[in-house]
Amino acid sequence: MVRNLAFCFSQNNNSCFSSVLDDPWRELRWGNVQEDRQYVQEYKPAQDNIKYLRVLLYGPVGHGKSSFINSVSNVIRGRISIPALASATLSNKSFTKMFETHKFNKGRGNEKTIYPVVFNDIMGVEEGESRGVHEDDIKLALKGHVKEGHKFNPISPLTQRDRGYNPTPSDDDKVHVLVCVISANASQIKPSVLQKMKNVRETASELKIPQMAMMTHIDEACGETEKDLKNVYKSKFLKKKMADFSAAVGIPMNCVFPVKNYSHEIDLNDDTDTVILSALRKMIDFGDDFIEKM
Repeated sequence: MVRNLAFCFSQNNNSCFSSVLDDPWRELRWGNVQEDRQYVQEYKPAQDNIKYLRVLLYGPVGHGKSSFINSVSNVIRGRISIPALASATLSNKSFTKMFETHKFNKGRGNEKTIYPVVFNDIMGVEEGESRGVHEDDIKLALKGHVKEGHKFNPISPLTQRDRGYNPTPSDDDKVHVLVCVISANASQIKPSVLQKMKNVRETASELKIPQMAMMTHIDEACGETEKDLKNVYKSKFLKKKMADFSAAVGIPMNCVFPVKNYSHEIDLNDDTDTVILSALRKMIDFGDDFIEKM
């Protein structure tokens, strides 16, 4: 049984304002946005028969999966964009209902192509057996068995008889990196939700699929990070959050990345881009290592 993971943050908790390390516990190369962006833009999968490195996002409802996809799109394309519809209101019900692949366009008109990194967004993980995405559907998606546009049914997971089932997935259809999206600003995550997430992780481990976690809303959770994003790896508060989540679901700390999603901004910010690109580069590295062994 997974222990309960409580995120004890409140608006009046000033601990994160004073608990800042003198030196960052993880180094980031600030000011290298163009170089990092070029690394992502010029990536090509290790195997010629694979067009796209496929990243599957999963996690609790309202923790920023769709917003993270939009933020990645912003960074890759160098401008604000919204390929994935995201809810602007807090809700305990999933905004995403269908299995959808988000591709990022490169160029315009006849010269338009697709960057070779794509993201799949799915229904959020919720408490109970009849709410949110069924963990068996996530496991099928890992193996490439879920067709584009399949509408998730929390009560009835996908079966081989359903129209949304892909019986012969190609290596392109399969997931190459599994990414859990978790909010640093969450009050708590129910044990049943954590157990579902851990079950999915164990299936991915059996398939040798690399796994990462994105910790979102770091600016809302910690005042020092909101004041200056360069404090992200100086914040003791965020480091403890990452360590607690790592222990709860078994994702190593060096695969957990704090990120700030774009939400209210209308222009890009280099520091925001830096933390997103740091995570994105590792997704590509881990995913490409997996593709090379397929």
